[in-house]
Amino acid sequence: MRGRDPWARLGGVKRDDQDDQDTAAPGDPAEGYLPIAEHGLIGDLRTSALVGTNGRIDWFCAPRFDSPSVFAALLDKERGGFWDIAPVCDSATRNQFYFPDTNILITRILTADGIVEVQDFMPIVRERDTQHRQRLVRRVVNVRGRMRLGVRIAPRLNYGRDRHRLERIPDGVRFVGDSLTLWLRSSITLDLDATDAHAEFDLPEGETALFDLETAGGFDGSTTEPDPCAVDAVAAESLFESTVAFWRRWLSQSTYTGRWREMVHRSALTLKLLTHEPSGAIVAAPTLALPEQVGGSRNWDYRYVWIRDAAFSLYALLRLGFTQEAQGFMDWLTDRLHGAEPDGGGGPLRVMYSIDGHDTLPEEVLGHLDGYRGSRPVRTGNNASVQRQLDIYGELIDSIYLFNKYGVGISHDSWTDLCDILEWLMAHWDTTDESIWETRAGQQHHTYSRLMCWVAVERMIRMARQRGLPGDLGRWISVRDRIYRQIMARGWNARERTFVQRLAAEDGQEPADILDASLLLMPMVKFVSPVDPRFLSTVEAIGKRLVVDSLVFRYDPEQAPDGLTGTEGTFSICSFWWVEALARTGDVEQARLALEKMFTYANHVGLYAEQIGLTGEHLGNFPQAFTHLALISSAINLDRAMG
Repeated sequence: MRGRDPWARLGGVKRDDQDDQDTAAPGDPAEGYLPIAEHGLIGDLRTSALVGTNGRIDWFCAPRFDSPSVFAALLDKERGGFWDIAPVCDSATRNQFYFPDTNILITRILTADGIVEVQDFMPIVRERDTQHRQRLVRRVVNVRGRMRLGVRIAPRLNYGRDRHRLERIPDGVRFVGDSLTLWLRSSITLDLDATDAHAEFDLPEGETALFDLETAGGFDGSTTEPDPCAVDAVAAESLFESTVAFWRRWLSQSTYTGRWREMVHRSALTLKLLTHEPSGAIVAAPTLALPEQVGGSRNWDYRYVWIRDAAFSLYALLRLGFTQEAQGFMDWLTDRLHGAEPDGGGGPLRVMYSIDGHDTLPEEVLGHLDGYRGSRPVRTGNNASVQRQLDIYGELIDSIYLFNKYGVGISHDSWTDLCDILEWLMAHWDTTDESIWETRAGQQHHTYSRLMCWVAVERMIRMARQRGLPGDLGRWISVRDRIYRQIMARGWNARERTFVQRLAAEDGQEPADILDASLLLMPMVKFVSPVDPRFLSTVEAIGKRLVVDSLVFRYDPEQAPDGLTGTEGTFSICSFWWVEALARTGDVEQARLALEKMFTYANHVGLYAEQIGLTGEHLGNFPQAFTHLALISSAINLDRAMG
């Protein structure tokens, strides 16, 4: 990769005959799809929905994050299903924002004749509400003038595979499928056709139209019946105010008072939206199959609990003072730790789990869906769940160490479970794996995995000493030091003066000169000093070869083939790691500049997808927890470095 433009792997400079994403020509696969970034997220701590700046809900799974979709036009504009509210006119300006300090999304529609606001939210009345009702409320308010609007509710259940029938009910309609029933109540009269409910209506100045979609009889086996009360302005206002109060009450617990409060708090609110409150699980993202390259095949399902992502999220929430979420995740994690047994070569823990802890997540291709802008295949499930990724043990035990230090502490049973897991790790740390980036080109001896194995053993030693917990410290220290020496001997390329992605085959050999952005974490996990000459020269090499204008690639797949076709964008989490690495090495001005540049890549409401492409477009699943937790960490540490 040395000596050439890192952007070349994405196709180089944009050609004159290439269409921008949001100026699709007729017949272009992009036609009919909003860019990924043109969405905001709402949710109720059980599931979530994406609302486009055009007023369309084109992604919603119910009743859980990992349930089949109700609306999925984001993945197929014809077959996916949607809920559209739009003006009946040729020209309108739209903008979108969050009601301050909440996850209530407001889309403003401006025409020559008037201004209308669409207020979208999923009501949450109180924490851990055993009587919670899953509702998607859309309140349409005419702010000025007069406007004629059209609404169409077009569910396509079970990823568009199941048929449903429509039944009229008082004040609305019921969509009845084999496994899911939706009750829609409306303040306006709806017309029905074979599959959809729709209407056109005039909304005078100061008037409001209300829509309330409630889930009943979901895939989780629930049999709840909807609220029998009719939708009305008083009830909608009460739900709105209760939801505002919930989010503001939750956010008030934040201890962050630094320079980037708005971005940090939006990231915290996003992480909270990705939390499944009943179980304590934290999903990696609420979407599936959004491509890492438009038209490419790197399209994965992220609606699961990655041990790695959730552990980092726990760290970010603890840093901000959200101990209740940390406790919830620890409760979920305790169930995974207890009785964990090695499964073949994978180890006692899986890479990822479903929300309720299942570890079998086979991939399935939804061949009837076209994919976002023609990006096939559309996959559910994730075969990476069967991979061996040794780094997860370090990330997991590090998060438990922090919880033990700043939370209420771990129990005797949890400590015993951890000791059993550590025994397996000490017997297998010196083996190959797929590591953090989940490549599909076969297992390798990854430096990052060794680093996190070192973290796992080192943090167990710390916890044992801090709490006086039992453990074979002499043997643990011996293994820890062996890992350290191996990384320094076989993960360091002396000729290029940089740590590298893969270890040399044996001591005395030079490892391949392959850079990896994950190595930016070395000082963050206390493996090396941030001003160690070896780390400083590694940062310099990464800056020259993987960084473009603050955006960071994970690695160069031409140097290290990952077994996948196509290309990908820069990884947003790596870009925030870059900020934190600069701050820790003392290059505070460059770190601040890089952070401010990264903020410009956020979408209009402060959300980030997994990756950033050639022209700043968002790629991959959206929004991604991993990215937002890295934003929080980099902002906190840069604040500290700036004083």
